[in-house]
Amino acid sequence: MDAAARALLDENVVLKAQLAVALAKASEDMALIAAQKLQIAKLQRQIYGQKSERSARLLDQLSLELEELEANATEDELAAEQAVARTTTVAGFQRKRPERNTFPDHLPRERVVTEAPKACGCCGGSRLRKLGEDVTRTLETTPRQWKVIETVREKFTCRDCEKITQAPAPFHVVARGWAGRACWR
Repeated sequence: MDAAARALLDENVVLKAQLAVALAKASEDMALIAAQKLQIAKLQRQIYGQKSERSARLLDQLSLELEELEANATEDELAAEQAVARTTTVAGFQRKRPERNTFPDHLPRERVVTEAPKACGCCGGSRLRKLGEDVTRTLETTPRQWKVIETVREKFTCRDCEKITQAPAPFHVVARGWAGRACWR
């Protein structure tokens, strides 16, 4: 089969799928219209009352027609799904193991390598080669680091009047407290 014939066959399959989808949509619309007609007839009968026994038979007829249209719509929808499935091609792919990279790159990293075994656990042989590695990432935190800030306020005395002068004390979040501003954030 040459390329032109294959292209025509592919185009034919695609057009059939599009036609099946259009038919499914049309039958679904017809079922919706029938449902609305039945609902209108029931509401009119409820509002205006029963005019004759013929109207009850018409309601039954409409409900049967609705059931038939719904069944046809379902069949057409299934046919459309099958036709579309024939036109869909799935490209092959190679599955990759997902890597969880939940930690931002700006965090400092420390690499700890555990000691490799010297001998095989099964046979006791010592001819081992590296095949790869598994990396497990965990987040660690160091305890809060504390520091003491010593604010030195020097005292001066005036030789003339013999009064003592000193710089004002630094601001504290809590009066006479020991915690600095960073401790309260």
